[in-house]
Amino acid sequence: MLNHQTMDKLNALRLEGMAQALEEQRRQADISQLDFEERFTLLVERQWLWRENRALAARLHHAQLKVAASLEDIDYRHPRGLKRAQIEQLRASQWVVQHRNCLITGPTGSGKTYLACALAHQACRDGHRVGYYYAPKLFRELQNAQADGSLLKLLKKLNRAALIVIDDFGVAAVAGKQYRDLLEILDDRQGSGSTLITSQFPVDQWHEVINDATVADAILDRLVHNAYRLELNGESIRKSRATLNPNSKPPAD
Repeated sequence: MLNHQTMDKLNALRLEGMAQALEEQRRQADISQLDFEERFTLLVERQWLWRENRALAARLHHAQLKVAASLEDIDYRHPRGLKRAQIEQLRASQWVVQHRNCLITGPTGSGKTYLACALAHQACRDGHRVGYYYAPKLFRELQNAQADGSLLKLLKKLNRAALIVIDDFGVAAVAGKQYRDLLEILDDRQGSGSTLITSQFPVDQWHEVINDATVADAILDRLVHNAYRLELNGESIRKSRATLNPNSKPPAD
């Protein structure tokens, strides 16, 4: 009876991890070999891990990453110009803490989206709030928000994220107004948040993509000077893997 009351109280206090660990301890025949402090330490550790895992799951759910990716699974063998040392610089998410940016460019199939999602996943693991946006959809959201009067709300949502990922920048034609909205987003985030952008176009071609010299200069000024840059090249990973194994699932770009 006492055990049931204790479990009920732990759950009512939202100490589910501790409750689970206590139940497991009760089933272990040799648990009595540990003294009170050792057993209590195990309970506290389980509660801490439970809370951390729950918080990570919430951050990943909010991020809505396109692919489930991790830095540990990055393929460095494919000749695309990616160096392990480049990723190691970014692994601890210190660049997010420092409000720096990351620009990943390269041809279709070079693994830009996977790298972006892996870095974003690591940022979530390190406790940062992340938002993933496919560039054409983000610009449509900005256009719709401008039309229905919710633009300020959307801008605040974007600014709350420690890191936002804008994937496939330049893949679709965008009206000039949306690029000015992007400039406002970047201006709001300067010194307070990080932005990761992937694009098939090299950074020195973004002026042509934006097609407005003044806006392009302002956007690049806020992105490039404090950014890590991963410039990929070579044959498509997707294409080479499909050639080797026609039945394999292609990786995200």
